[in-house]
Order: sequence, then C-alpha cells, then structure tokens
Amino acid sequence: MNAIVFTLVLGTATPGGGFPVYGAAYAEMLNAQEPRLRIETRNTKGSTENVPLLEAGKIDLGLVAGELASAALARPGTELRIVAAMYSSPGMFVVLADSPVRRIADLVGKPVVLGTQGSGITVLGRLVLNSLDIKVNELTLEKAADGPPMLQDGRAAALWGAGVGWPAFSAIAKAGGRFVGPDAEEVKRILAKNPSLQAVTLPARSYPGQDAPIHSVGSWSFVLARPGLADEQAYLLARALHRAESPLAARLEQAKESTTANIVAASPRVDLIHPGAQKYLREAGLLR
Repeated sequence: MNAIVFTLVLGTATPGGGFPVYGAAYAEMLNAQEPRLRIETRNTKGSTENVPLLEAGKIDLGLVAGELASAALARPGTELRIVAAMYSSPGMFVVLADSPVRRIADLVGKPVVLGTQGSGITVLGRLVLNSLDIKVNELTLEKAADGPPMLQDGRAAALWGAGVGWPAFSAIAKAGGRFVGPDAEEVKRILAKNPSLQAVTLPARSYPGQDAPIHSVGSWSFVLARPGLADEQAYLLARALHRAESPLAARLEQAKESTTANIVAASPRVDLIHPGAQKYLREAGLLR
C-alpha cells in the first residue's frame, strides 16, 4: 500500500522580499528529504495576512516575522504552533554610498521606505523609530521589490530591512550602499521599551562591502502551523528539516539558523512547539 502524501500550503509574502525566497528554499529542500510531504508556496501580503489565514485554516503553514509572531503566540488560547524557527532578524537601514545619513537620527523628517504594508519587518521598523522618538516620512509599499528603485532615484533617503539575504539590501549593497543601525545606547533604549525584542547582530560580510558586524535589535521569525495540523504532518516537517539542514544552509545564507536545535532555542515556550514536532525533537535528543 502506498503511503499517504500530505500536501501543505505555505504562505510567504509579496515578490521581491525575503520571505518568498526563504519559502521557496524551505519547500524545495524539505520536499526533497521527505517523499510524504509536498509543500506548495503561495504569495500573500506577508506576516499580517499569514496569521489570520492560518487562524482561519486557509493555509497550512505560514512564515511570520518576529514581532508579529511574538504577538500571535502570546494571545491567550492561541492554537497556532511553531514547526520551525527561521532566523533572527537584526533590523537596520541602508542608504546610498554618497548619502549624508550616518545615524538613524539623521533621518528625521526624511522619506524612508519601511517595507510592505503587511510585513512584520515594517512593524519592527516602526517600533525602532517610535522607541527613539524619531519621526520620518514613512513610505510603505505594495511590493517589496519597489523599494530599491525609490532609494536609487532619490524618492527615499533610506530603506529599512532586516537579516541576512534581504533582497533589497543585496541590491543596494552591490551598488556600494551603506548600512545604518542603532548605536549601543539606542539598542538599550529600544530593548527597554520592547522586552519582546532581542539584541541581535548581522554577521560581517553578510552583504557586499559590509566588512564589520552590525549590532541591532530584532527577533526570531517562525514557520507557524494552522490550528489542527495533524501531529504526523508536524512530525514529518521536523524530521525533514533536520535532514535538510545542510542543503538548506548551502542554498540560502539566512537559512543557516534554520535548525531543529533552534526550534527549541528560539521558541518562547516549549508548549508553543507543535506536539508532532516535539515528538520528533525528543526522538532526536533535542528536547527532554
């Protein structure tokens, strides 16, 4: 008798952002490791749409960025569960090489691209600016890919993003762009006002011309499962991720943090990890 193949729909985000790139790699690598899984990606408006889609059972899995994931998982009685930790996302701005902007405070009153309307990265950018009492002319996008041209043609003074492998950052960095993050004192101020955030660092050489690490703030993004996802399916997802860790990391720089060990390390509480995934993690010796 042939084993049942489970088809799971994974919600990502708008084309041109980091989530569709990650989602494609995650689906391809896990599908290759587990013949009983068929993960299909679907473009959405991003984290703010993925959470209600998951809660309504309209997608099986969803990529959800840091702050929005933390908020969704903190809701009393939530039935959303973690099946994978994606990566930590240090947030920062990128500017053109000849920009006079050297500190975040230099952006006061200037037009700044924060990202797409439904992105958790956009939420993180607003938190950072609000925590520092810095007012900018906020620009939001329909598609993440629209950001770099706005910076390059002068419609924006800076572009916000987060983490390794952010497509907009790659595009600007290749043209000689510079990164601007919070200084040590600003990091303390942001964390004091937002205890759900963490101090995180963008490793050196994550982007062309970025020779030093950049210290900032951010949080973990997760692959969340809809309420009622079968334990067997979550078990297969965790097992496939464990098997796919090396090829996934080789395929995508930011996926180096996408390990089964980090499911445990990054989750706010063990009970928020899907029971099926917990079963595999215990078998693998990664969870007591």
